[in-house]
Amino acid sequence: MDSESGMIEHEVYARVGLLGNPSDVYYGRTISFSLANFSASVRLQPSHHLVISPHPTHDFVQFNSLPHLVDRLDNEGYYGGVRLLMAVCKVFHNYCKDNKIGLQGGNFTLSYDTNIPRQMGLSGSSAIVCAALNCLLDFYKVRHLVKVEVRPSLVLNAEKELGIVAGLQDRVAQVYGGLVYMDFSKKYMDDLGHGIYTPMDINLLPPLHLIYAENPSDSGKVHSTVRQRWLDGDKFVISSIEEVASLPLEGRTALLEKNYTKFADLMNRNFDLRRAMFGDEALGALNIQMVEVARSVGAAAKFTGSGGAVVALCPNGPSQVKLLEDACQKAGFVIQPIKVGPPCLKEIDLKTLSPQ
Repeated sequence: MDSESGMIEHEVYARVGLLGNPSDVYYGRTISFSLANFSASVRLQPSHHLVISPHPTHDFVQFNSLPHLVDRLDNEGYYGGVRLLMAVCKVFHNYCKDNKIGLQGGNFTLSYDTNIPRQMGLSGSSAIVCAALNCLLDFYKVRHLVKVEVRPSLVLNAEKELGIVAGLQDRVAQVYGGLVYMDFSKKYMDDLGHGIYTPMDINLLPPLHLIYAENPSDSGKVHSTVRQRWLDGDKFVISSIEEVASLPLEGRTALLEKNYTKFADLMNRNFDLRRAMFGDEALGALNIQMVEVARSVGAAAKFTGSGGAVVALCPNGPSQVKLLEDACQKAGFVIQPIKVGPPCLKEIDLKTLSPQ
């Protein structure tokens, strides 16, 4: 915080669903971490009126021509971050009102910036919302009154306001930072309203790589039919989701033992189960190709989220990484080493945590 101007700024990293997705929306378990390669930041500046500032690039409203407008919408979609900032303000206000948390303070101007690539399943939207929530918690000095476990749900509810289909794991990873094991068992969700979230040491992770295409397909289209089949009691979907949800249990043990060969097998199994449930058409040819390129050199690979980018593990070390880099270059994919973001909870946040 800039004490002279009262300006508050928060940065939130992208995230990678390392194991267990998409079981987080089906009372499952996941292991996720914050991805420091990309981030979003939100700035709050006290002001006379409450202003939500459009981003000069992401909230573009001036075009050279009608074809330019159409091309822009085809590539970027209809929405930037302004709607996300508005939604989190509404959800935050209503939560504080419902929980009798008094909000003392004037107005402010919210602005944002982000370099998280769109449509890659790296949770760019929730990073903006999470950063804005952090600004609001600090501006109104209520960080000690809003439990850490509740904050991912507030971020998710802001996105639900806008019709974004998602689960809690992304928001948990971004609220907590670092590496987190999450259990969304029905009992916890029903009794507590949230899962049980256990931070893990980021040094347990092996070297990982991010693979993506320059022009990815939309990452938000793959949940629909599987969810309905799950609700309808489809035995194949239910048993597959249960197996996906069991992978993080084994994965946590594998990480603690630094058994990366085992962990690689679990990542591959995660993708295979997802592919069997959703089908190739829903997953998209480009997304599948990224996984298959990684597997062609013996690397493990799975989606970071719903598609658009892939997380890869080379259990055989640097020589295998070189093979993977060459294979990606040949296929026209971008590959880069993953930087894991550190845990981001401060002492004031940790004091709000419920005892486990």
